[in-house]
Amino acid sequence: MRPRIVVVAGPTASGKTALAVELAERLGGEIIGADSVQIYRDFDIGSAKPTAEELRGVRHALIDAIDPREPIDAMIYARMADEAIAETASRGKVPIVTGGTGLWLRALLRGLVDLPEPDPGIRARLMRQIDERGAPALHAELAKIDPIAAADIHENDAFRIVRALEVFEQTGKPVGEIRREHALGAPRYDAYFFVLDHDLDELTPRIEARLEAMFAAGWVDEVKRLREIYGEAVRAFGSVGYKELLAHVRGEIDLDEAKRLIRKATRIYARRQRTWFRNEKGVRARGRAEALLEGRELLDFLEGR
Repeated sequence: MRPRIVVVAGPTASGKTALAVELAERLGGEIIGADSVQIYRDFDIGSAKPTAEELRGVRHALIDAIDPREPIDAMIYARMADEAIAETASRGKVPIVTGGTGLWLRALLRGLVDLPEPDPGIRARLMRQIDERGAPALHAELAKIDPIAAADIHENDAFRIVRALEVFEQTGKPVGEIRREHALGAPRYDAYFFVLDHDLDELTPRIEARLEAMFAAGWVDEVKRLREIYGEAVRAFGSVGYKELLAHVRGEIDLDEAKRLIRKATRIYARRQRTWFRNEKGVRARGRAEALLEGRELLDFLEGR
């Protein structure tokens, strides 16, 4: 039997990590990350990766966990998280999964529909097209045949663009339609799924403050250093913020323009996250951190009541 788990989700800058740390200290828990950029080593500032001081000694997994050149998707993440949850529970600790990557949390909690195995020939051909034409060009093609999937994929996320186009070639069906037609499986975990839900007029200044702190912490220098170490092809450079600063480092835009684009992209991303979590199945409660910390419902859940 899989252990009961706590899930803390929500949009960027909503305070997920701080809440997860507080819960871990109160409940005797450990944190398991669910963030598609924080999982990479070295991509620290721009992913808002929690520092040792912010974690306050709380043990964590799947943060700073893999090399940026390693491939990962939702199902790989779910397998890794399964292992981390089992290890946490084996130590008598409460697994607290926290992050804002909705598809990863869905894969962990409910699983995903079965898709065909990758086809090396199709994938190689599509990757060549990425190299020749650029990821945004193939994203535009994807949007024509699979607008549902394209809306959830960043235009520079070559890995997911190629996978969606690959599945379409293999099945003749858009990935978005396949997921719509097939109901998700039964829950994989008994989870207390809590979503931090701030109004946009409150979330926006939180985003602005975080971005200013990132720049003050040396985000531009981080991008320069990571570009030298890993090159520009690693997936994390397609994420919000890193993509725009990479363009600045290349000399394509000045820093003020990069900052403007990052603010805009981050606000759009936060709105998409809010929409995702408002429509997601299995959410037991939503609201501010105080609602979870001061309520009795979570304790009753963990005690089996």
